[in-house]
Formats: sequence, structure tokens, C-alpha cells
Amino acid sequence: MFEKYLQDIGLSDKEAQVYLALLQVDHDSVLDISKKTKINRTTIYPILESLAKKGLISEIKVDSKVRYQAEPPERLETFVEQQKIVLEEQAHRLQDIVPQLKSIQRESGERPIVKVYEGREGIISSLEAYFSNLPESGVSYSVYSKDLLDEVFSPEERKKFLNIRKTKKSISKAVYTRKEGEIPKSDPDKRIKIDYKKYPILCDISIAGDELVISTLHGHLTSISIKNNDVAQTIKSLIDFITDHNQ
Repeated sequence: MFEKYLQDIGLSDKEAQVYLALLQVDHDSVLDISKKTKINRTTIYPILESLAKKGLISEIKVDSKVRYQAEPPERLETFVEQQKIVLEEQAHRLQDIVPQLKSIQRESGERPIVKVYEGREGIISSLEAYFSNLPESGVSYSVYSKDLLDEVFSPEERKKFLNIRKTKKSISKAVYTRKEGEIPKSDPDKRIKIDYKKYPILCDISIAGDELVISTLHGHLTSISIKNNDVAQTIKSLIDFITDHNQ
């Protein structure tokens, strides 16, 4: 029980073993610690050094011989507080680090990452991942048949995805077909309806950032996720062209 707790607050399994072993005695030698914990002597030294840096043990001299002594359990409170301070500092640094990491993220032209999802549940799973990764206040692109979407997904499922997009304040640019009238427009979204007989759309295509999800909506249901900036940007450019020239 104690070992698990010590690991939960940041000690390794071997650090927890050594600290608990020392806590039960006044002090011990490396040889005695090794025997009690069954940890190799050469491994004990870096563990003791790490525990000392954490302020949980100290080195003392007994009869001119080096011994190690556990600090009182109250010292764990100080250790946890230090961990909290470090985490807060790291969280603050992330604000600067994340933009820098994004700058070295996979560039366009690299090999695409492709995932295939089978069946209706697979399509839902791929779309859930897609919508959860929508950028805040960004633009999402889509090409779809409203009639096929209505056949495959329940009203609750369609509403769920729509609410995620609205929550993230994502603007929609879409090209779609529908046998009945147009879908009501809402600014700043842009939707263009095309003739379903002349230009049939048989797949659902969703694009955001560098990710493209293509789902077949009749026959064998399959969803393909492609993560590649060149592919995504090409489809987005086509949708931009259609929506910008048909407003």
C-alpha cells in the first residue's frame, strides 16, 4: 500500500522500496539496503542519490563509515509541494513550448498517415475523433449528401456532432446535395447546394487542419482518415473555390 502511494506522488518503484526500508531503521549501509530490498548494489547508488536530491534521505557517518538515513515522513509533504511547483512551472512553460513544437510538426509532403475504420460504428468512431480534434474558432470543410447522412445517422448522432462544432465555434464551408430544399444558411457558415442528379455525392468528406476523413455511406460502410497537409489543403482549396464563387 505504502509503495503504491509513494509511486503515485512521484517516486520510482525502487526508490519507494529503499525509502521504506530505511524508514524502518536508524540507518543502514548500501550492503544492508541491498540485502533487504533485493536490489543490486550497483543499482542502489543512483537510487540513493536520487532520493537525496528529493530531500527524502541523508548521508551520515557512523564510526567513520558511510550510512544512509531516511528523513521523517513529514518531508514527503515538502516533496509533494515541490512537485506541485514544478508542474505549475511546466504548465506555464507549455504556453511558449506548444507553438514551438507545432512549428516542427510534420510538414506537408511527408508520408500521409492513413487509418481505416470498418462499419457504421467505425465511421462514428472516426468522426468522433475528427470532431474532438477540431481547432477552436477554426474552419471545417465538408462535402456530403444530406440525404445519405440522414439515412445512416440518427437525429441524435447528427445533433451531437453539430453541437461539438458549435461549441468549438468552428466555421463551416460545405458543398452538399439534397433532394429537397436548401439547408437554412447561418452566418458565417458557407454552404453551397449542387444538383444531386447532375453531380451525385456518394461519400461524406470532412476536412479540418491537416486531417481528411472520407466515409462511404451506402453498401459496405467504411471510413478512411488521411493525415497529410497536401491532401487536406487540396480539397479545402476546391471547396473554397466553389463556395467563394457561388455566394
